[in-house]
Amino acid sequence: MSSNQPPPSGPVPPSTPPLPPRGRLAERLLPGGTEPDPRFTLANERTFLAWIRTSLALLAGGIAIEAFTSGLFSEPVRKMLAVLLLLLGMLLSAGAAVRWVRVERSMRNKTPLPLPLVVPLMAAAGALAAAVVVVSVLVR
Repeated sequence: MSSNQPPPSGPVPPSTPPLPPRGRLAERLLPGGTEPDPRFTLANERTFLAWIRTSLALLAGGIAIEAFTSGLFSEPVRKMLAVLLLLLGMLLSAGAAVRWVRVERSMRNKTPLPLPLVVPLMAAAGALAAAVVVVSVLVR
C-alpha cells in the first residue's frame, strides 16, 4: 500500500483489553511467558488433584494399617508399613505441588514438559511396601 492512499474503511476491530495483573504470589511462581490455553491449565490442575487424591489415599492407608492391623502384623512391621505409607503420602503431596508449578511454567514458556520425578519414587516405595507385606505373609 502506498503512503498516499487513504486507510481502508469499514469496522475497526476492537483492541484486546489488557489482562488484569496477577497477584504477587502468582508472579513469583509463574514469572514471564504467556498465558496458555485455559484447557491445558485446567488439565494440569486435574492432574494435580489426581495426585492429591492418591496422596490422601496413602495417608488413609497408613492410618488404617496402624489402627486396624494389630492382629495381622507384628508391632515393628505394622509401624514400618504405616510410617512408609504416611511418608509416601506426604512426599506425593509436596511432589504434586512442585509438578504443577513446573508444568505450568513449561506451558507458559513453551518449553518441553518436565519429567515427573515423583513417579520413580512412588514406584520404588510401592514396591517396598508390597515386599514388606509379602514377607510378612510368608513368615506368618
